[in-house]
Amino acid sequence: MKPVTQAIVVASLIFALGCQNEVKVSGKGEPQMTARVMTSYTDQTMEASCGQCQFGMEGSGCDLAVRVNGESYFVDGALIDDHGDAHASDGLCNCVRLAVVTGEIKEDRFLVTAFELEASEATKLPDFTSE
Repeated sequence: MKPVTQAIVVASLIFALGCQNEVKVSGKGEPQMTARVMTSYTDQTMEASCGQCQFGMEGSGCDLAVRVNGESYFVDGALIDDHGDAHASDGLCNCVRLAVVTGEIKEDRFLVTAFELEASEATKLPDFTSE
């Protein structure tokens, strides 16, 4: 392998390994082990709803939140009212919906760069192509 190619491979590996967060996990009387935690997501389908009304998060009012791997995070970069009437029967204060989300977890908040709710059964348009 040429030295330039080796340098590129080594630099890529160092970058890839350095960009992953680690969390220490241990139980009583067990040795400590390390687990990798994903903090960046691209076009990931996840649960979305009102953090206070549906996910039981602390706060006042109604704020958009997502649930990732069983953990709930308030969203920065999108508002609950950007996605229809939050208090309608299919609104985010009254049900948990699926959303396709791109963003990352930082300081216990989910910073979104893209957020699109999937259509709920109540908001899906009828399929006029089938007989």
